[in-house]
Amino acid sequence: MVPDEAVAAAERALEMSGSDPARAAELAREVLRPAAVSGEAATVAHRALALAARELGDLPLAESHLRRAVGIALSAGLRHRAAQARLSLVHVSAELGRPAQALTVAAAAEPYLDPAEVAKLGVHRAVALARLGRYAEAAEQCDRAIGLLEDDPRFLAGALLNRGLARAFLGEFEAAEADLTRCAELAGRAGLDHVLALAEGNLPFLAARRGDLPAAFAAYRRAENSLFGYPERLATMRCDLAEALVAAHLPGEARVLLDLAVPELTAAGARGALAEALLLLARAELRTGEPHRALRTAERAGAALAAQGHAVLVPLTTEIVLRARLALGPQDRELLTELLSCADDLDAAGHAEVSGELRLTAAEVALLVGERAVADGQLDRLARGPGLVSRHASALRRELAGDRRGAFAEVRAGLAEVAARTVTAEDPRVRAHAARAGEPLAGFGLTLALRTGRGRTLLAWAERWRAVAGGSGRPLAPDVEELRAALGDAVLVEFARNGDELLAVAVAPERVALRRLGSFSVVAEAVVRLRYGLRRAHLRDGSAACVAGEAALLERLLLGPLAGIVGDRALVVVPTGALHTLPWPVLPSNSGRRVSVASSAAAWLAGGRGRAIRAGRVVVAAGPGLRHAEAEAEMVVTRHPGAERVAALRPEVVAALRGAEVAHLAAHGTFCSRSPLLSGIDLEDGRLMAYDLLRLRTPPGLVVLSACDAGMAHAPADGAPLGLAGAFLSLGTRCVVASLVPVRDEETLDLMTVFHELLATGHCPAQALATANAKTGVTGFVCLGYGDQPVATGREGSATQLDQEPT
Repeated sequence: MVPDEAVAAAERALEMSGSDPARAAELAREVLRPAAVSGEAATVAHRALALAARELGDLPLAESHLRRAVGIALSAGLRHRAAQARLSLVHVSAELGRPAQALTVAAAAEPYLDPAEVAKLGVHRAVALARLGRYAEAAEQCDRAIGLLEDDPRFLAGALLNRGLARAFLGEFEAAEADLTRCAELAGRAGLDHVLALAEGNLPFLAARRGDLPAAFAAYRRAENSLFGYPERLATMRCDLAEALVAAHLPGEARVLLDLAVPELTAAGARGALAEALLLLARAELRTGEPHRALRTAERAGAALAAQGHAVLVPLTTEIVLRARLALGPQDRELLTELLSCADDLDAAGHAEVSGELRLTAAEVALLVGERAVADGQLDRLARGPGLVSRHASALRRELAGDRRGAFAEVRAGLAEVAARTVTAEDPRVRAHAARAGEPLAGFGLTLALRTGRGRTLLAWAERWRAVAGGSGRPLAPDVEELRAALGDAVLVEFARNGDELLAVAVAPERVALRRLGSFSVVAEAVVRLRYGLRRAHLRDGSAACVAGEAALLERLLLGPLAGIVGDRALVVVPTGALHTLPWPVLPSNSGRRVSVASSAAAWLAGGRGRAIRAGRVVVAAGPGLRHAEAEAEMVVTRHPGAERVAALRPEVVAALRGAEVAHLAAHGTFCSRSPLLSGIDLEDGRLMAYDLLRLRTPPGLVVLSACDAGMAHAPADGAPLGLAGAFLSLGTRCVVASLVPVRDEETLDLMTVFHELLATGHCPAQALATANAKTGVTGFVCLGYGDQPVATGREGSATQLDQEPT
C-alpha cells in the first residue's frame, strides 16, 4: 500500500470507527500490516484502533493505541496528528478516571488544532469537566462547540448528548430533554446507532432526576435492549440512574442496578466510572442496612479514588467507612478521633453538609464515651451554623441542660422546615433529601418523648417520625380524641423503637397506655423464625409445632403486656421494622379477630374518612402458573354480579385498575426486600412491577393480591411501607388484602371463596378476612390499610348506599 493510499485507508477506518467499530479495527490493522508504513498512516491507524476499542468498551486498549499514536506522530514531527490523537485521548482519560489529566492533555492539544477540531475538543473537555462536577463549564464547552459542528453529525450528536447530561445535573430538565431528543433524532438519521442508544439510555436518568419514577423504569427497560452489546455504556447508564435513585431516597432500587454495573465497569477497565460507582454502591449498602458490605466497598472506592487523584471524593468514602464501623460497634475514643478528623477533611473538600452530620454523630459518640467537653464543643459549633443539623444540635444542647421543653421546641421548628421544603419544592430530589435529613431530628424527638413516660406524647412523636420518613408534607400527629372516635370499640396499637428497645402505645376507648416490650432484636429474630416455619409448613414438612411455638412466643412479647387493654376487641396495628413482615392473624389470640395493619395512625384515619362507599366495577385477572387461578377468578366473578374478567396482560390490568372499586389479582408474586419498587406479580406478558402502578390516578378502593409475598413491605424507617401493597396504599387505595408468606394454591382458593362470599354480603374486608381465616385455618393473608368499611359490589346485601360517609 503506497503512503497516500495508506493514509486514506486509515482515515476511512477512523470515519468508520463510530458506526462499525469491528470493521474499522480490521481495516486499521491492514494499514499497519506492512513493515514500511509511514508515520502519518500509523498514527491515524492507531487512532482508529483506539476509537474502535472505545466503542467496544475496552478503554485500556483505547488508551494504549492513542499513546502510541501520539508517540509516533511526535517522532515524525507531525504535531497536528499528535494533537488529533490527544483530542481523542481527552475523552478516554476522563473515562479511565483521570479527568484532571484529561484537561491537561486538552491544553497540550489545542494550539495545534483548527477551529473545527477545537470544537470537537470542547465536546471531550465537557466529559472531563462533568467528571469533576463542573457541569456549568461542561455545558458552556458544548454551547461553543455546537455552532461549529453542523457538518459533523457524530460530534454534533456527542455535543448534544454531553450538554443534555450536564443540564440534567444542573436541574434544567426541559432543556436536557430537548438536547437528548435532538441527539437521538440526529443519530438515527446518521446511522449512529451507538449514539442513539446512548441518548435513549440517558432517558431513565433524566426521568428519575425529574421524579418521574414510572417513566425512569420504563425507559430503563427499553435502554437495556438498545445498549445490548455495549456493556460499558450500559453500566454507565445504570450508574447514572442509580445516582438519581439514591437522591430520590430509593437506595435499594439503586443497589440492584449497581450490583450489575460494577462487574461490567470492572471488565471494561472504566476505572473512573468504577470508582464513583463503588462510592455510590457503598452509600446504598449502608442505607439498606448492610454495614459489613458498605465497609468493604467504601474502602475499595477510597483506594481507587485516591489513586486517581480524586482528593475531593476520598473523604466521602472515609465517612461511609466510619459510619459502617459505628453500626458494627464498639464506640470508643479512637473512633471519636477519627470521626472528627474526617469531619475536618470533609470541610476542606467542600462537603460542609456531610461534615455537619458527621460532627453531630461525633458529639453523640463523645457523650457515650464520657467526653462531655468534646461533645459541647461540637454542639456549640453546629448550633451556630445553618440547616437541620443546627436545630438538632441546639435540641441536644437544651436536653443536656435539662430544658426538655426547649429541646422539643427546637425539634418542632426543624420539622416545620422539613415540611416547608417537602411541600414547596418542585424538585423531587429536594423533597427526598429533606425527608432523609429530617429523619434523625424526628428520631431525636421520639427519644425525648420516651423520656417523658407519657403514651400520648410518644404516640405523637412516633407519628411525626413516620410522616417524615415517609416523605409526608406535614409531620403532624393525629388528634387522639378523633382517633378514639374513629376506632369505636377497637384498639390501636402503635409500635416504636428507641435503639434496641421496642415500645407500644395502645389507644383504647378508656385510656392511652405506654408499654415497654423489651429487646426489638429478640422480637425481630422471632419474626424471622416464624416466617421460616411458615415457609416450611407451606412445603408440608411437618413444622406446624414450630410455627405454633413461635406464634405463641410473639404473642407473649407483643400483646402479652397489652392483654388487659386489647382483650378480644378489634385491633389496628401500626408496625415498625420487621413487624411489617409479620402475618398478624397467625398469633393465637387473633384467630377470628378483626385486624387491620396500617403504616401510621394518621394513614388509618385518612383511609376511613377519605372515600365514601360507592358502587363500582369489580375486576379480576388470573396470572399464569397457578393451578387454581382460573377457578379462583371464576369464583370471584360469580360472587359479584357484573364483575369483569381481564386478560392477564400488563396494559389491560393497569387500564382495568383505573376507576375500579374492587380488584382481585390471582398470580405469582415476588417481593424484593432491598428494592421494594421492583416487587411485582407475574402476568402473561411479564411482571407487573410496583413502579408500574405509580401512574394510577384513581386506584381501586379495595385490592386483593392473591399472590405469595405480595403484601410484604419494607420500611427503611418507620415511614410508609413500600412494595406492591404499599404502592397501592400510597396512591389512595383504602385497603389491600395480601399474603405475607407463601400459601398453597388450594388453600388460597378456600380462603378467598369464604372471603368474597362475606364481602359480597356486606362484611367489611377486615371482618371478612378474619372470619375466613378462622373458618379455613389459612392465616398468611393480612388486611392492610383501612379495612373497616364495606364495599359496594352490586350484589344484594353488599354496601348499597352510594356516597354514604363511613361511620
